[in-house]
Amino acid sequence: MGVRGLQGFVARVCPDACQTVDLREMAEKHRIDHPDCPPVIVVDAMSCVRRWYTPESWVCGGQWREYLAILEDFINAFMAAGIKLVFYFDGVVEEKKRDEWIKRRMKNTEEIARLFQFIKTHRKQPGREMFVLPSALPTFTRYALKSLGQKTVCTLQEGDFEVAAYGLQHNCIGILGQDSDYLIYDTCPYFSIENLRLDRLVTVMYSREVLCRVLGISLTHLPLFACLLGNDIVPESMLEGFWNKCLTNSPHRNRSYNRRTNILLSVANYISKIPCSYSSLKHLEEILPLGSDKTLLCRGVNSYLLPGQQSPWVPPNETNCQMLSLQQQSALCQDKEIFQLAKEQHIQSENYSIFNILSHGEIECSNSLEDDYDTEIPGQALIYRPARQHIYSILFESGNGGTCPSVKEWFVYFGNPLKQPDLIQPVQPSVTGGTPNLKILWLAKGPDVERQRYSTFLACFHLQDEMEELQALEAPVAGFCCLLAYLMMQVSSLSLEDLNAFLALILCLKGKSAAQLTGLQLAQVDSRAVHLGAVLIRGLTTLLMANSACGFPFRMDDLMPWAVFDGKLFQEKYQKAHRGCSVEELLEGNESLYTPFQNLKTLICKICMAKNRTIQSRPRGNGFNTGREQRDFNPRFQQPHRSHVVSPYHNQMREFTQRHLQSQGRGSGHPHGRRYHLPPR
Repeated sequence: MGVRGLQGFVARVCPDACQTVDLREMAEKHRIDHPDCPPVIVVDAMSCVRRWYTPESWVCGGQWREYLAILEDFINAFMAAGIKLVFYFDGVVEEKKRDEWIKRRMKNTEEIARLFQFIKTHRKQPGREMFVLPSALPTFTRYALKSLGQKTVCTLQEGDFEVAAYGLQHNCIGILGQDSDYLIYDTCPYFSIENLRLDRLVTVMYSREVLCRVLGISLTHLPLFACLLGNDIVPESMLEGFWNKCLTNSPHRNRSYNRRTNILLSVANYISKIPCSYSSLKHLEEILPLGSDKTLLCRGVNSYLLPGQQSPWVPPNETNCQMLSLQQQSALCQDKEIFQLAKEQHIQSENYSIFNILSHGEIECSNSLEDDYDTEIPGQALIYRPARQHIYSILFESGNGGTCPSVKEWFVYFGNPLKQPDLIQPVQPSVTGGTPNLKILWLAKGPDVERQRYSTFLACFHLQDEMEELQALEAPVAGFCCLLAYLMMQVSSLSLEDLNAFLALILCLKGKSAAQLTGLQLAQVDSRAVHLGAVLIRGLTTLLMANSACGFPFRMDDLMPWAVFDGKLFQEKYQKAHRGCSVEELLEGNESLYTPFQNLKTLICKICMAKNRTIQSRPRGNGFNTGREQRDFNPRFQQPHRSHVVSPYHNQMREFTQRHLQSQGRGSGHPHGRRYHLPPR
């Protein structure tokens, strides 16, 4: 979170602390001073993703191939200057940050509601002032950078702490990011991603020394300064009275400054006059209304001390408790070999969410671009919950007897106030011969084990009976079809038109470059297609989790969005499908795609019919969803029976599908399909 207002304060009040630097020159100087140590910049990736995502379209689910090309250009600019990059991603939400995480999620929910209202009113994407990150962008950025050959690290604790520690320990030329906490840590220089000119590799370096000179304090004071302004450990609400006293006694009050600026100056004035000692900090703890926990200030100061550092504010035996607490953490997974492997894969950005579940039985998922007023599509958190329950069962080996812990889920969805986590019980998947244990899935070798991994993965999505047909497909298409079949079974409002759009998307995407997709123009944007795009992208993260749990039957690269999805292309296919365009038009006249399209469609319809789910036609005319229906709090997504307008195009497709199914000895299935009900919380 950083210190509220500090970054802006430096820009407005301490312009001399904002120094323009040439990173090429700094790298060259580093090479001269340290000939055996190449220049490295450690990147706080979480504070950079908003800056990196520059494709024009952002509401439709993500322009993933364009984004991948942008990341490649970013890397190449630094490589050309001989600078190595190391990317850090937040791997956990620490308990002390949970309240702040929830506040941000609630704020994001309001922003997304306004976004959907704009799309429904204007049928277009709003300006950048309403920008919301495409769903799961940080997750897939991690894998994108890894696929581009970069070192990516997923943290075990507070992300900025690990970034600052890496920068110090590895003698990096700097940290690239946008977080005022880097002004507080005593680490390598801090460079601004917001001010970076990539073409010239010029940016702003923030000087801690100049900041301290303006404030009249020393570098040693900075951790206490941050705590007395409020941070992740010391809440601002406890400090209002203290600030008022500082403002009253400060000689630096300036009416031309806002209140926050005057608070920063007056707090600095206060601490400049007290001795740098543990006794001074203890005195502050006594006079501040810290409630029952009088150690907040000490813990707050300590949180800024990197390994090997000490502070006069904190006794030597209490330093670096962050590292100690991490080492003493007791894991839910009692198999040390499995736990260590999960930990290593987590750090190296090789698995998805597995370590968090095995270590403390907790997982979170932030906002997605979902329309809370669309009563027909459940929240993605609920759509994929049955699959996650099977994944939890595999991880905790619930089929082998013994007690199986519930998993705490912090997932954003309509009607969830996030007051506490949902406690989700693992559910054993249906695997012939029982679910293999993790030692087999993760460590064993041989063709039999490979089959077990694949079948266990499919069982997470209730597709274990379709193994032979799915394995015959190209891997990205097989993964996409797993997800699509699961979605069609779980969400009864999805129609033949939706299925056609998704299938046309993956088949037509294969031959398109990032430049071609950039050039694709949409006349209008449909809000329901925006929602479905987000649901599908979150489904890909569920595939990643299942793949990680089952020992990687797929290459992770085959499950990435740039392999199977493009937001604008999906919008185009969705709108055409709902207007009743022909298969030829959907497939852009490419005759070589007709047979694969029919085969994939038949496969998914067959899978659904075997589960008593008939996919019906529900064309939406011009494809646009006004979303006028209102949603009750925590509704049950139970669809009333609807009459369906059947187009000639649908008759053609239905006859083809029924002929194929009859040739397989199957009837047409249940007339109304499966209705979706939310599981009880």
